[in-house]
Amino acid sequence: MSADPPRSGGGATILVVDDTPDSLRFLTATLEHAGMTALIAVDGLAALDLLDHATPDLVLMDAMMPGLDGFETTRRIKANGRLRHLPVIFMTGLSETEHVVRGLQAGAVDYVHKPIVVDELLARVAVHLANARIARGSQLALDTSGRPSFAVDDAGATSWLTPLAAGTIERLFPGWRAHDAALPGPLATAVRRLLSANGPEGTHASLEVGDSVVECTFLHRATGGDHLFRLIETREGDAERRLATRHGLTSREAEVLFWISRGKQNREVSAILKISPRTVNKHLEQIFEKMGVENRASATAIAVGTLSR
Repeated sequence: MSADPPRSGGGATILVVDDTPDSLRFLTATLEHAGMTALIAVDGLAALDLLDHATPDLVLMDAMMPGLDGFETTRRIKANGRLRHLPVIFMTGLSETEHVVRGLQAGAVDYVHKPIVVDELLARVAVHLANARIARGSQLALDTSGRPSFAVDDAGATSWLTPLAAGTIERLFPGWRAHDAALPGPLATAVRRLLSANGPEGTHASLEVGDSVVECTFLHRATGGDHLFRLIETREGDAERRLATRHGLTSREAEVLFWISRGKQNREVSAILKISPRTVNKHLEQIFEKMGVENRASATAIAVGTLSR
């Protein structure tokens, strides 16, 4: 009999899925004694229903249950984009290698054998909670740095989305939800195009969605094989407003600078903005003075830098 485990759960919430009352009582008491909160489900369908209303930090999954077994339940969890990040640990009395492999193939991160050894279970739970928090923290860091991001596997199915990315996609594509396994059609097409091109980091594709332009940029291929992408949404006038704010320009001066930064000549800017070429020149003189530069090339370089941030 091992010593009582330390209360080191850090307030984590664990979903226990098991059809045996004695196992549920034992696991609930063990987790609560370690400082965690235990949610319970007596079968796979009950677990999926509970997950529609609550998101735990980790799942302890009995492999063999009547009806929907632990293997299929885990596959359904991992098919849900909102839940795919959840670590699942199998609890099994099955010792055959094929059952262990089957559990891992279903999406589990680890397994423990029954009868459960408390210290071993809590150690494994602690490790996978820590790993999940690091991964989740990385995703949130992308959001707080203004980088709504998501990852897909080789087939283009979403592995995870940051909250900001999920919110952006849901707003741009009504009817799509973060728990959907596939990205909405136009975005999925753009991602597949980038994946098939096998281009370098920074390769991007743009698509028009309503009055917004969405740029999807390939960032890198992660160690686990996922492909990481970033979303940037811009609306008409965003670039001009950014230039005006950053460089103290009037709205018309910002429009002129924007088109100059896009490689347009004065006559082209004149036609686009419906002003005379002479007026374009006057605006450029004011732009140069406010930006502290001497020529068009310098102003263009600074403007491009401002818009690329």
